[in-house]
Amino acid sequence: MKKQVGILVDTTQCIGCMSCEEACADRWGFPHTEVHELSCEKNTVVQQWGGTYVPRLCMHCEEPACASVCPVGALHKTAEGPVVYDESKCIGCRYCMQACAFQIPKYQWNKANPHITKCDMCFERTENGKQPACVEACPAQARIFGYRDDLLQEAEKKIKENPKTYVQHVFGETEVGGTSTIYLAGVDFSELGFPPSLPKRALPQYTLDIMEKIPDYFVWGSTLMAGFWWLTNRKKKVAEYEEQMREGKPNAVASEDKRQIAGGKDEK
Repeated sequence: MKKQVGILVDTTQCIGCMSCEEACADRWGFPHTEVHELSCEKNTVVQQWGGTYVPRLCMHCEEPACASVCPVGALHKTAEGPVVYDESKCIGCRYCMQACAFQIPKYQWNKANPHITKCDMCFERTENGKQPACVEACPAQARIFGYRDDLLQEAEKKIKENPKTYVQHVFGETEVGGTSTIYLAGVDFSELGFPPSLPKRALPQYTLDIMEKIPDYFVWGSTLMAGFWWLTNRKKKVAEYEEQMREGKPNAVASEDKRQIAGGKDEK
């Protein structure tokens, strides 16, 4: 089993320079803006709460609720730790937005062909031995990338050696089953905009409890989601077929696709 990576964010070290925001924007091809709110064009931001700068990004939950509710597997937790997103599978149901306890996934409302956007911990970069762009850009080491277990030990060490600097808690160690993005702070996390009173149990476990008690609903729900996927896929096939017909290339469409478009019947 692979050791999972993560990011330790030390809010007492953040100087509010916004270098992480700029690096993230460059990595994703987003515009540079002065709006410090997560959006479909901002996968990480730095917000000020009182006298504390608080970097925000995906928490990369150990058992992500966003992935558990996705009916087509567009989101999943990798063995390495990051929660990644495959836009080619997404049907735009936006269940992930409703399920996330941290309100991370954002929807491209301004796009003709919208998708979900979220931090993926620069998965392609880290797979090639690099650090996430935001971590690499931070001049104050407010973000540290490494193995999650090592980061937890580092956080506990900081708390033990500097009890007057830090509150005695590592946010993300146990919240909603644990997260791969963890935080240190000098004031109570409730003062920094973090969700209060989160359970230690992973949120998908509550869903499983309900599904076990009402299996008929589970089957009905799965069937409905499969129907949504089929309808979306069929619309795509129809659009491709019509485009090929307009270009005078009817033979470019596979026979199987033609049967789907015809409703499963052989062409005559």
